[in-house]
Amino acid sequence: MTGPKTNERPGVRAQHRHARMSATKARVVLDLIRGKSVAEARTILQFSERGAADVIIKVLDSAVANAANNNDIPPEELFVATAYADEGPTLKRWRPRARGRATRIRKRTCHITIIVGRYSVEEFDRIRARQAESGRATPDAASARARRVAGSKRRSGAAAEEAPAEDSTAEDSTVEESTVDEAATDEATAEQAGDEAATDEVVSDAEAEAADDAADADSDASDDSDGETEKKDED
Repeated sequence: MTGPKTNERPGVRAQHRHARMSATKARVVLDLIRGKSVAEARTILQFSERGAADVIIKVLDSAVANAANNNDIPPEELFVATAYADEGPTLKRWRPRARGRATRIRKRTCHITIIVGRYSVEEFDRIRARQAESGRATPDAASARARRVAGSKRRSGAAAEEAPAEDSTAEDSTVEESTVDEAATDEATAEQAGDEAATDEVVSDAEAEAADDAADADSDASDDSDGETEKKDED
């Protein structure tokens, strides 16, 4: 059983072993983020043109995730306490050269370690006060994502509240449309009834005229028959 290491830095660590790059190339990038806050270190790595930055930013994210999940430390209170790269095993390869000779190719590897620490209360308050005075903030990706999620939840809740109001408005408009349709139907029925009544009056008038004509014809026929009878009697 081995005892605790005496040179262990306090904080939460993450390590990437056997990275396929030389320790010299990794140290150039690690020197840029050592002592910086997590948000500032991420910004530096995102805009760095060196290939080692792509690997180192993943190690930094792993260290921040370990601190958040295992120690419940918010990412805003973390900074890069230390970052270093140790030499790893070297892969030997050979390249043929002129006159039957060969040249050795050394493919270097390294072990990248990043340890994130937590700001003290006094130092964290000073950083917040300095940021408030300068009018700028350096939120990390996790806090920004949390704010975006909260905003989307608020928007979805507002949309859900507006939906019943829209439904009630649609129902009111449907009721109004049905009332208008019923009124139009009643008017059409009344007009049809009026037309039928007018038609009945016209028909009754025509029938009365026809009856009068028939009565006049009957009277004329009776007069003619009477006249003929009188002539016969005279004869």
